Amino acid sequence: MSSTTSWRGTAGRGEASGRAALSERAARACLILIVSSERDEHAAAVATELRRLGVEQRLLDLAQFPERIGLVLSYEGGARTSVLLRGVGEDEIDLARVGAVWYRRPQPFVLAPELSRPSHRTFAYNESHEAIAGLWQVLDVFWMNHPTRDEVAARKAHQLGVAAASGLAIPATLITNDPSEVRRFLAQRGPDGTIYKAFSATEQEWRETRLVRDEELAVLDQVRHAPVIFQEYVPARFDLRVTIVGDEVFAAAIHSQDTEYAFDFRIDMHRARIERHELPTEVAAGLAELMRQLGLVYGAIDMRLTPDGRYVFLEINPAGQWLFVEARTGQPISAAVARTLANHAEHRKRS
Repeated sequence: MSSTTSWRGTAGRGEASGRAALSERAARACLILIVSSERDEHAAAVATELRRLGVEQRLLDLAQFPERIGLVLSYEGGARTSVLLRGVGEDEIDLARVGAVWYRRPQPFVLAPELSRPSHRTFAYNESHEAIAGLWQVLDVFWMNHPTRDEVAARKAHQLGVAAASGLAIPATLITNDPSEVRRFLAQRGPDGTIYKAFSATEQEWRETRLVRDEELAVLDQVRHAPVIFQEYVPARFDLRVTIVGDEVFAAAIHSQDTEYAFDFRIDMHRARIERHELPTEVAAGLAELMRQLGLVYGAIDMRLTPDGRYVFLEINPAGQWLFVEARTGQPISAAVARTLANHAEHRKRS
């Protein structure tokens, strides 16, 4: 990752034209905070675009809080007098200068090893969370996306209902830890017509979308230990990744059915043909309404186009990835993210 993602960051200078151009005065005044980590290639790509626009940016890696980053939030005489972040051995960030925050991939806090008692670690972590969560509410900035909106929008049970209310088709879905309800759902569609997936995944416990198989049928009672998402299997002409940045829509067709795993394009994505796709007007309008209802500026949406021509919404990730689409299609998504942050930061500072 480039040096711009260090705690200090840099203020690059570059040529920009048209509506994306920022004045030198605005470039000096605006500061964009990127909440992510140095491992995030997407943050690096956007930092590069921000340098081209001449906008200063800083990376905030919350894994460094509270041990390597200090927070100072003070009130005197009934008014807030300062809100600062200080890196160990480095300069500080006056958050009053921040015009926009890209809440990209916040990392969990890392506590000092000398906090050995579990109760002490729980207390320290909770206190850190409360302080940072309060900080987000204090900042008068443009958000992509606001943390509370981001958290709510990521809830799969909620986003499905909002998608349907926005006029989008969704698959029949059952979320349950009741084995009897799973058997009822399967009886209606059969194992070959049902997929299941997890709510979340980590590098250690990553789960792809799977068709229900005989071995799952034999252990359905295990569902009682943790709820599972079951859905009707939606056949596909191809999958879609629709990346929305503000008012800009970047739709891409992922020809997953030509790969070795038809149920989840992520499994064999490097072999899939990916190309630009033009969404029907009514589908684009439904996605715009979905974004409005969820209060999101950025979202990566997964859909399927069925063989009979229906566009079916599967899920939205408020911090989903796009570089694999940008690399294959040439769609300027990184530039759109940077431009949206920069333009809104400039407007916020002027108002």
